[in-house]
Amino acid sequence: MSDITHRLSAEGADPLALAGVNDRNLQELERATGVRVNVRGDQVTLAGQTEAVEKATRVASTMIDLARMGEALTSDDVRRLAESNGDNGARMADKEGQIALPGAKRIIQAKSQGQRDYLAAVRENDIVIGIGPAGTGKTYLAVAAGVEALARKRVRRLVLARPAVEAGERLGFLPGDLQAKVDPYLRPLYDALEDMMPQERVQKAIDTRVIEIAPLAYMRGRTLADAFVILDEAQNSTAAQMKMFLTRLGVNSKAVVIGDKTQIDLASREESGLIHVERVLPGIEGIAFCYLEERDVVRHRLVRDIIRAYAADQGT
Repeated sequence: MSDITHRLSAEGADPLALAGVNDRNLQELERATGVRVNVRGDQVTLAGQTEAVEKATRVASTMIDLARMGEALTSDDVRRLAESNGDNGARMADKEGQIALPGAKRIIQAKSQGQRDYLAAVRENDIVIGIGPAGTGKTYLAVAAGVEALARKRVRRLVLARPAVEAGERLGFLPGDLQAKVDPYLRPLYDALEDMMPQERVQKAIDTRVIEIAPLAYMRGRTLADAFVILDEAQNSTAAQMKMFLTRLGVNSKAVVIGDKTQIDLASREESGLIHVERVLPGIEGIAFCYLEERDVVRHRLVRDIIRAYAADQGT
C-alpha cells in the first residue's frame, strides 16, 4: 500500500500546547497511529499509509482545536484520542464537556465519554452517585462543578465532606488538636480547590464559611440549603452515615457522592453506604448513578495498567 501525505493548518494554535513539552504530544501521535508527523510553522504534515493518515488526521485536528482553545494537552490525552480512533475528538472540543471557571486561566475539560456523561449527570440531577476506580476524575470534576455553581451564584455554599478516618472516624489516637487530626484526610479536597482558585481566595471562602471542608460526622443534625454538597470516599461511610448525609439536603441544593468500591476499608464490605445505596436508590427520579471505568483514568498511563492488573488478580 502506497503512502500518502496530508497537511493541516495549525494557525492560531498555541505551538507548545499542540506539540507538548519536548514534542511529546507529536511523538505520541506518531507512536499511536504509525504516521510520520512534521510541524513547520503553522502547518502539520502527516505521512504514512492511507488508513493511518486518516486516523491521525482526526486526532491531529482535535489536538489543533484544543490548542486553539488554550487547553493544556498531554501525551496521555493524545493516546486517549488515538484509542478512540479519533471519535472522541468532537466530544473533547464540545463545550458541553467543559467547565469554564470565572477568572481561571484554563478550561477544565472532560477527557473521556465517561467523564462527559458524569458532568452531564451532575448538571441535570439533584443527587449523583459517581462510582469508579482511582484516577477517573470523580472528585476533581465534582469539585470543579461545585466551584462553578458557587462562582455563578447558583448556590451560596460549597460543602465538601469525607469520612475522616477510613474505618469509623476514630480520631482520638492521632496527635494534635481536632483540626490537625482531620486535615490529612481532607487534604485531597483542599488540593482540588487550590488547583481551581488562588489559595488566598480559598482561605477567605473557608474563613467566611462560603466553602466548608469537614469530616462526614459533622454533617449530622444539619440542613444544607442553597448548597452544592460533595461526599468523597463514600465507600468508607456506613449505611447509616450515608442515609444521614443524603437526608441533609435542603432547598436549592445538589449532592454528589463519590466512591470506589474496590477500596472499601470498613470491617465488612456490606456495611458500606455506597454498596447500600446501589441497592435502595436506583429508579428514583432526580438521582443518577454514573459508573466510570478504567478507560476513564486520566492520571499517569500506568495507573490504568495497575487497575487492570489488580482486577485480574482478584478474579483469579
